[in-house]
Amino acid sequence: MNKHVKTYAINTFGCQMNAHDSEKLAGILENMGYLRAAEEADAGLVIYNTCCIRENAENKVIGNLGFLKHQKEKNPGLLVAVGGCMPQQEAAAKKIKKAGVADIIFGTHNLHMFGELLQEALDTGGKVVSIWSSSDGSDDITATSVREFPWRSGVNIMYGCDNYCSYCVVPFVRGRERSRDAGVILKEIELLLADGVKEIMLLGQNVNSYGQPGGVAFPDLLRRIAALSVPRIRFMTSHPKDFSKELIHTIKDCENICRHIHLPVQSGSDAVLTAMNRKYTRVAYLKLLDDIRTALPGIAVTTDIIVGFPGESEQDFEDTLSLVKEARFSGAFTFLYSKRDGTKAADMADVVPAHVAKERFQRLLDTINPIAMDLSREWEGKATHVLVEKLENNMYSGRGNNNTPVHFPKISEGLVGQIVPVKINEGKTFYMLGEQL
Repeated sequence: MNKHVKTYAINTFGCQMNAHDSEKLAGILENMGYLRAAEEADAGLVIYNTCCIRENAENKVIGNLGFLKHQKEKNPGLLVAVGGCMPQQEAAAKKIKKAGVADIIFGTHNLHMFGELLQEALDTGGKVVSIWSSSDGSDDITATSVREFPWRSGVNIMYGCDNYCSYCVVPFVRGRERSRDAGVILKEIELLLADGVKEIMLLGQNVNSYGQPGGVAFPDLLRRIAALSVPRIRFMTSHPKDFSKELIHTIKDCENICRHIHLPVQSGSDAVLTAMNRKYTRVAYLKLLDDIRTALPGIAVTTDIIVGFPGESEQDFEDTLSLVKEARFSGAFTFLYSKRDGTKAADMADVVPAHVAKERFQRLLDTINPIAMDLSREWEGKATHVLVEKLENNMYSGRGNNNTPVHFPKISEGLVGQIVPVKINEGKTFYMLGEQL
């Protein structure tokens, strides 16, 4: 067998939570003496941190594992690990095992043990499968992470979800809601600030429901974090049913909380929202948006929308289009409904034909994009502060306070990782162009 080379590559699928988990995995590996490979093909260890929220994400992982099978034939020393949400779901885990490529299979609840699992695979030369059905609390550690951007970091404030939306597997693969201790969170952020971090993204499947019995609620936690003088604070994701007036007031009072909210609506039809078990109505959602915008004029609101949910009629879809026109989102993540085993929606009748769902999907995009363009153009002549992420082709790129990508020509050196005032000259659908002030 070829000698195992201590280089690694991590391929991340899915959400911000998975991206942060991948940074933790990188920290574990680099503490073990591993180095990040320039290309996946050069790595001695390849990790797929997977997502099973939609079928195409699963299919992409299985397809990539087929490619790695050929890589392993050329390089028998190559180790392959598959973690994240897919192993936590029985049907998806079977697909991974059937592919016959993974040397290590681990779940979301025991990611912190990856170093031990890797060492076991190296010592025994056999396959290692370790998937905890739930957390025993030992995963709540402040892990050393290797961040993609040194000046930005995610911070988990909670794990799991108790909402059980009828289309979603998250409660089954991430477990029930567990809020981290506020003191531990604050200490982690203090360490990140000392390490030069300028932007913190608070992460949870539903950050609004953060809380401990007799303890700190999410608005309270936000105020405590803001008091640490974090330059920029973001959070994701918010459930509309738990977005309180106190949270709105907190964002208004704390200037270092970014003026962007991601607020998934999923549908504009009350009938579909009920079938989805979303626990709010169209009217309640629009009232919440009005409250937010009254208190925070100009705030950017983005959303998630599912097209083709079982039973969605043409009128239901028209209700979604009319909500989009009224809500005027700055952007939206749009998805065709994907059947997930184990969810209530998987057993629902009246499946929307694929050609109908695809046609509706295009109509939705045709409605969303002009609105996003109009909102972007409203920034023309105004200024925003951009956290610069990269310099490429003599153009700096980063995100404004409202989370929109901004590009501007280089006239100064050393701006990567800095927060820079930029005047917006031109608004586009998905980004803005400006100049440094």
